[in-house]
Order: sequence, then C-alpha cells, then structure tokens
Amino acid sequence: MYVTYKKMKSFYMKNVDYIIVGDGYAALFFAHQLLLNNKSFVIFSEGKKSASQISAGIINPVVLKKFTTFWLAQEQIDFLKKSLKEIEFYTGENYLIESPIHRIFHDENEQKLWLKKSDNEELKNFLDENFDHLNDVKNDFHTGKVNQSARLNVKGFFAGLLNYLENKGNLIKEKFDYSEIDTLNSTYKDFSFKNILFCEGMGVKENPYFSNIAVIPNKGHHIRVKLSDSIPEDITIKKKHFLFPLDNNLHFYGGTYDREQLHHEIDHSAVEQLQKGLSEFYLNDFEIKEVHFGFRPTVKDRRPILGRHAQYSNLYVFNGLGARGILNGCYFSKTLFDYIENNIPLPKEISIDRF
Repeated sequence: MYVTYKKMKSFYMKNVDYIIVGDGYAALFFAHQLLLNNKSFVIFSEGKKSASQISAGIINPVVLKKFTTFWLAQEQIDFLKKSLKEIEFYTGENYLIESPIHRIFHDENEQKLWLKKSDNEELKNFLDENFDHLNDVKNDFHTGKVNQSARLNVKGFFAGLLNYLENKGNLIKEKFDYSEIDTLNSTYKDFSFKNILFCEGMGVKENPYFSNIAVIPNKGHHIRVKLSDSIPEDITIKKKHFLFPLDNNLHFYGGTYDREQLHHEIDHSAVEQLQKGLSEFYLNDFEIKEVHFGFRPTVKDRRPILGRHAQYSNLYVFNGLGARGILNGCYFSKTLFDYIENNIPLPKEISIDRF
C-alpha cells in the first residue's frame, strides 16, 4: 500500500478554523469572537509593540474639536462594555477604567457651543450640561465632562489577553511568512486552515495579498512625564491632547497626528509640541521620562476596512481602525465574524469593496 506525500503531510497537519496574523485591537477582539463561538485558531505575533499596544486607550464617543459624534457611537460604546465583561470572565481582570474625559474650554464661545450641542439628539447622552472646575490645572473657563467616556488599561489588556491565549496554546510568537501559504490546499507550514485573517496595521503594506488597501500611516507621539505636583483625581484631561495617570507614578500626555514625518525615529518637533501643549494648562514643572511613537493605519473616510480577498475566498483583512482602534476593533470584529461565518453582508461603509 502506497501513501502519497500529500496524505502523509495532511496526517501531521494541525487543523484550525482560523489563522490570525497580528496582535493589536483588531486581532484580539476578533479572537474574542472566536472564543465565544468555540472556533479553533492560532494568532501569529511577531512580538513588536504595535500602534495599538502603545495607544492611549481612550474610549470617547465625541469628536472634541468640534463637539460632534460619529457613526454608531452609542452602539460601539455599549458593545465594548459588554465585550470587556465577557473578557473579564476568562482572564479574571477588569480592563475598563471608569475615568471620564474633562475637556478644557478655551473661551466662553466653546462653552456656549457645548451647551447648544448638548441639546442635539445624537449628543445629549454624551455632553454633560454641568461644567466642572478642576483645582490642579489652568481651566479659566471650566471643563465639560464627556459622559460614557472611559479608558482601557492598555498594558493590562494586552498582557492579560496574550498571556491567556499563550496558556491555551493559541499564541505563536513568530513572524508570519507569506511565502509559506499554500492557497490551493489551504495550508500554512504545519497548519491546515479554513480562513486566514490579516490584522497587521501598517504592516499590511508588506502583505502580498492586501498591500494595496487604502490605509494611510499617521504617526503619533506621546510622552510619559513625572509631574512635580501630582493631580490627585483619576480623570482624563483634554486640551489639545489627553493627560491621565499611569500606574507607575507617571502621566501619559498625547498623542500627536502627523502624515508627513514618517521616518522610524522620534520627531523632536512632535515632542516640543507636546511639551508646549502640556505647559499651557499644567503650570508646574514636569520631567519627560519616556517618548513613544507608532503609526496608526488610517483611512480617508475614517472608517475601517474589512473584507475578503478578490481571488482567494478564505483570506480576509481587518484594518484601518485609526484613532478609534478600541471601539472600531471591538464592534466590527462581530460584524466581520458574522460576514465570514453567517454570510451576513458587510455594511458598505466599511467594506473593502467601497474602494
């Protein structure tokens, strides 16, 4: 009896429903959907810190420059809180920090605009009508509180979830090699897969299957500072950028947006911008202890890109989460899962086919 090489090879294959490439918000929230639905999967993580992993973790339903909201804001907030409760069940950790954003007003006109917008049906649940005065920073025209805003414990979220997945045998700590994909037989090295989902952020530009998707790098810096006089309240303060406490007696301030200076080094003009911005409302001395930067994958219409490869029907992409990576990653992970597993069409607003 002869056994073909192909049959021998398949005998040693590990069968999985999904291979996920990437380890940011898109990857981990989609992995959560797979856990909920008892799907088998592995995640390939190169181990580099992604833009997601150095993000601020701000959960914010309001565009604070113009006091507007965005598509599906309430639905995204609600779904995120539900999902974090589900994740807490198996990691044992609550990663939601109920610390509302306080937006410092520049003048009376901004106060009036805030109050006017707070009557808007889309915004009334987000813009608090009562202004607050903060004792430890300059806020001559007080602050407006964003209801339902919060923060994600970014460090804890990634450490806890990746550790959980590693202990379950779902995490593979190595760089994914595109050349090892056998699209004809749906295999990758010693894995036989039903689907591959690429959640690579700007790393997608090196992906031969999805390198042409319309994501634009947006470089963001933030600084971690030691305040000479600490701010006792655990709140998130917004003026130009976000200021909030970390767990190591430092404060986070950031992040910047830059589509021009895309080199892989610290941009000192961005650091100066942050230093100046913080000095405008925190009037005491502070020391910059760390500078971090990353590249957000953004899209011109500010909506993520989800979908199937035009030629290979079991290769998918989930990208373009932009500055709202937590909300977009969480909410649309379920949308993508339903598309792949239940043939529910993607909304045209987020489909890869809109380009």
